[in-house]
Amino acid sequence: MIGAVVIVVVLLVAIPIFVAVNGAVIAAALGQFLKSNGEATNEGSELIPLNR
Repeated sequence: MIGAVVIVVVLLVAIPIFVAVNGAVIAAALGQFLKSNGEATNEGSELIPLNR
């Protein structure tokens, strides 16, 4: 009986939290990479200072 409760708790609590935290970390890393890539690609553009 206790095993079933543990499995339910893991499925309903631990996995969704893990997925949400992983998604936030991946989004932050991707955003940082794309920002630095965009600035490097468009270096010298007059539009870059307007984004800050």
